[in-house]
Amino acid sequence: MKVLAAMSGGVDSAVAAARAVEAGHDVVGVHLALSRMPGTLRTGSRGCCTIEDSMDAQRAANIIGIPYYVWDFSERFKLDVVDDFIAEYAAGRTPNPCMRCNERIKFAALLEKALDLGFDAVATGHYATVLTDEHGNKELHRAAAWAKDQSYVLGVLTAEQLAHSMFPLGATPSKAEVRAEAAARGFSVANKPDSHDICFIPDGDTRGWLAERVDASPGTILERDGSVVGTHEGAAAFTVGQRKGLNIGFPADDGKPRFVLEVRPKDNTVVVGPREALDLAEIAGSKYSWAGVPPEDATVPFDCEVQIRAHADPVPAVAVLRDGELVITPTTPLNGVAPGQTAVVYLGTRVLGQCTIDRTVSAVPVPAR
Repeated sequence: MKVLAAMSGGVDSAVAAARAVEAGHDVVGVHLALSRMPGTLRTGSRGCCTIEDSMDAQRAANIIGIPYYVWDFSERFKLDVVDDFIAEYAAGRTPNPCMRCNERIKFAALLEKALDLGFDAVATGHYATVLTDEHGNKELHRAAAWAKDQSYVLGVLTAEQLAHSMFPLGATPSKAEVRAEAAARGFSVANKPDSHDICFIPDGDTRGWLAERVDASPGTILERDGSVVGTHEGAAAFTVGQRKGLNIGFPADDGKPRFVLEVRPKDNTVVVGPREALDLAEIAGSKYSWAGVPPEDATVPFDCEVQIRAHADPVPAVAVLRDGELVITPTTPLNGVAPGQTAVVYLGTRVLGQCTIDRTVSAVPVPAR
């Protein structure tokens, strides 16, 4: 097959590209320039898609012996990931930019361009596995090593995208083995730190970054029963589960600390309550998709597992399509989940689908005022 290897400049994508070549594919490497003003150097493990990363990717491609190109996707990245991130926070939601990047850049814009150019598949360094069922349908599954499994951030992939996706690292038992292989191949990135946090906020100060881009105005902080307990300088600065920085100034009637339960940008209010009110009995989203063949009849409740963060443990749940939403009821309450996050549904190791969470239902009833 003719394969386009997405090379970020890290160790995983370099080894993935090399394995694709050894599997007999005709491979071309490409690095995505996602910023019009990329930093020259990374700050440790913060940031990605820098000039340094591009050079690291080129060195690896030269050793592998494959053609290498840099494609400018900066405008698409700004519109589909960065601007979306700002808009979601302004709407009182907590977005996952890595999910949006995989959905709209790596497996939409990149794959679309690759297919237009005659490539059969895009290979990445994600730790996940694509399997084929008895009917020839592609399925997305967890990687062999759950500690490094990245199937969660790929939950947005569709059946059509899975048909043109390759994850050569999916069966690798450990990241240490990948680093050892990279060193044996002579890759300079063998011991390069993994990137983390949000790539377009390399200093990690998300709150400060948003303060420069989201309009802020004073508002009120409410208890769940509607009583006013304080004020704030901008609702978008708060996230569900936050405890510090509330500046309520006095203990609650029950003597328990308060946490952010909800952000309401329409009326510029922040709702707080006790920790137990963060436990959720139900989550739901109208923006859902299936990673491969959907359930035969999703309007009938079915058992599954739900994962709400990249490194969270899956939780047993029951899911159903109802009134245009994918509604998920965990067997034990989920804690501290915010609208805007992604809920990925699993059947065993298989990723069945996902939804962006629109609403949540607390397991603790709202007290009477």
